[in-house]
Amino acid sequence: MPDLAPMARFGGLVASDLRDVTDDLAALDSSGFWAVAAGFEGRTVCARFGDVRPAASATAPAPTAWHGPDPAAWTSSMDGETYRAGVREIRARIATGEVYQVNLCRVLTAPLPAAAPGQRGEQAVHDIDALTAVLARGNPAPYAGTIRLPGYGVEIATASPELFLRRRGDVVESGPIKGTARTAAELLPKDHAENVMIVDLVRNDLGRVCATGSVTVPALCALEPHPGLVHLVSTVRGELRPGAGWPELFAAAFPPGSVTGAPKSSALRVIGDLETAPRGPYCGAIGWVDADRRTAELAVGIRTFWIDRTVPGGPVLRFGTGAGITWGSDPDGEWAETELKAARLLAVASEDGDRAAGPVPGAAPGTAATAAHGTVAQGTSEGMLR
Repeated sequence: MPDLAPMARFGGLVASDLRDVTDDLAALDSSGFWAVAAGFEGRTVCARFGDVRPAASATAPAPTAWHGPDPAAWTSSMDGETYRAGVREIRARIATGEVYQVNLCRVLTAPLPAAAPGQRGEQAVHDIDALTAVLARGNPAPYAGTIRLPGYGVEIATASPELFLRRRGDVVESGPIKGTARTAAELLPKDHAENVMIVDLVRNDLGRVCATGSVTVPALCALEPHPGLVHLVSTVRGELRPGAGWPELFAAAFPPGSVTGAPKSSALRVIGDLETAPRGPYCGAIGWVDADRRTAELAVGIRTFWIDRTVPGGPVLRFGTGAGITWGSDPDGEWAETELKAARLLAVASEDGDRAAGPVPGAAPGTAATAAHGTVAQGTSEGMLR
């Protein structure tokens, strides 16, 4: 286990001096500043810190301190053929009325180097906060952050563009993303329809814990640019009913609707049937809660890396990517969307992250990601994560 002190970095703040760790969401309604990592499958870690200060006054790791994986070493839990078959299966289930939309994901994995470059024999530390610094330089994001708790198996660097829950007193807000393309001109009618569908789901989720009549949609399908792509983003807002706290809010809204599907219970069943690897922090909730001020900002755990040190042979870096599948989905187009979302970030996180990315693992030559980002060697992608 590396000798790295527990810390968190979000929204211009750095938290240190770990005081408490719990999986009890009710603690977020008590006191103190908390970092929250809620995994898609349900594992939740809430860490209370005693020292919270502006990031400018704290020492930050240099991006050069990050030693990422070989860019050719990334492998995928699903190859293109398996993923496209999953898209076809979801469309078949949509045809029977079982479900209307499902977010189908895959997890990418690469081994981290055992030694730092130029330091033969010296074990690399792999500080996830240094990766956050690399991401801030190469792929800035509105909900970027770090949670580093090596003793609790939580080492996460996120460049998430998507708001899961923002809280200011009793007012709660969500910002679901649905609809992704390289440019606004490439967005399809399917993207808008998918966004509206998920907005309706999020409205229903928040309606379970908000005062009657308080849930509104201040923005619908707003165009939002990000490095290398554009998203359609909506805003859903409500006022919590008396007595509703974090346990009730998570029970109503988690996992996030934009990364599950509609109806959510049916989509989760389909995800369990088709996906070949646990998502972990990917598609969960990552962020901070200030219980004293009753404020919070939790991101959807997309565009997110995490270190897994439980794998035999040394630590690995993981990253998830996916796409929302509807009746109007094209299997090739959805596979290409997963490549688009991953290509830039894999390049940034890999050891030659200053260069352009190659194809996403499992991609066939000539795909959209390959054409846009050049070519590097691929790792095998079949059956790596089960």
